[in-house]
Parts: sequence; C-alpha cells; structure tokens
Amino acid sequence: MASRIEPLMTVADLDACPDDGNRYELIGGELFVSRAPRLAHQLVLQHLQMSLYNYLQEHPVGLLAPGPGAVFSESDAVIPDLVFARKERLDKVVAKGRFIGPPDLVIEVLSPGNENRERDLTVKRQLYAKYGVEEYWIVDSENRCVLVYRLQGNILEEAAKVGVEDQITTPFLPHFHLKVSSIFNF
Repeated sequence: MASRIEPLMTVADLDACPDDGNRYELIGGELFVSRAPRLAHQLVLQHLQMSLYNYLQEHPVGLLAPGPGAVFSESDAVIPDLVFARKERLDKVVAKGRFIGPPDLVIEVLSPGNENRERDLTVKRQLYAKYGVEEYWIVDSENRCVLVYRLQGNILEEAAKVGVEDQITTPFLPHFHLKVSSIFNF
C-alpha cells in the first residue's frame, strides 16, 4: 500500500500562520519555524545594520532592509536578517512591501543549533543561488567570522572566510570596509 503524501505548503498557507513571535519560512514548500532570535544574534545584526546604514547615508547606492519578507515563488518565502538591493534594481525586485526577486546581497546571522546552522549554510544558500542572489554573507558569531559566498553560475560558492582581524568588502558597496571585529563588539 502506497503512503499518502501531504501536499506542500504555499505562500497563502504561510500567510495564514499565527503572529506569535515565531519566524515562519517556506523553502520548497516545506515549513521551517524558528523562535525569536537571541540577544547576541540581535546585537551582531544591529552592528551590521548600523555600519551599512551609515555607509548608505554617505553613498546612497541602494536599499538596506532588516528582516524583510522575500517571496521568490509560491513555495519559497523566507525572512533574511538583512538584504541590500541596488537602486537601479529596486523596481524589479520589490513589490507590495516584499522582495519578489533576488536582492544583490543577503546577510544571515547564524543562530545556535545544528538545525539552524544547516538551514543557513546549505538550504538557504541553495535557495538564494537558485533565485540569483549575487552575494550571501553568513555571520558566524561562534567562530567570530563572516563567510562570503558569491554566485558562480547557479551556485553560491565560498569566496572568502573573513576573520576578526580582517575587513569585509563587497563589489556592491564601493569603498565600503568593515572590520569584522566591530560586529562582535558588545
């Protein structure tokens, strides 16, 4: 006897999830639920956001958004920690208050736990590559580094592992230099 396969979830199903402080994401029709991030995660995120915001005040080359919804298809909708899109692409990637196309840069801060780590390092990296995100940073507080992935064909390949003594840069933000140690300074 064949087993019954449940139908995959859609963005409409996701929109019906309760507003209970959890983060609901949909990848390949599979629902992923995360608890609210811990304080250390939010402090790292705040330092990153402030550095990028300050840069963009002097060099207004695009839009930085914390925790926006990104709906790539009816079965793929996630909530990245930070995203950046160049001005000239905004009308192609943003609609109805959500990202509907790939931002230029996606940043995820790893949360504790193997499941979260695997989701960001593998599942989300594959998802972002599939939809054409050009650059993906994974901020690893435990190892105090930033993994930088850049799109090569249809794969986000590791381009650099930037440690606390190093500075992070990106071609999307000319003249932007951020000492990695500053994001872990709390």
